[in-house]
Amino acid sequence: MAFDPHLADRIRELTATEAGLDEKRMFGGLAFLINGNMAIAATREGGLMVRVSRDDGERLMGRDHVEPMVMGGREMRGWLRIAGPGIKTKRQLQTWVLRGIDFAKGLPPK
Repeated sequence: MAFDPHLADRIRELTATEAGLDEKRMFGGLAFLINGNMAIAATREGGLMVRVSRDDGERLMGRDHVEPMVMGGREMRGWLRIAGPGIKTKRQLQTWVLRGIDFAKGLPPK
């Protein structure tokens, strides 16, 4: 299954004014990068992948619709997967998008 184009459009709406933003198809999904660093992605499984600090990742795991991001059978520390019900509203999605963008902005440009 390919990523959800409606989710990608919702992300674009929230990131339209971000400097250094780029999109790239990766792993069947659509990644949004800030200065070359992946911040968020609309995944092929549905839902959102969000980049966070490892400490925040551990803390946020207890929230509804949040789980560790797993690729190739391995848990990716510093990445979370947010299921569809957790990003239904604009406010819910914006919270996660801003979290991923803020983290990526703090990284050195690639």
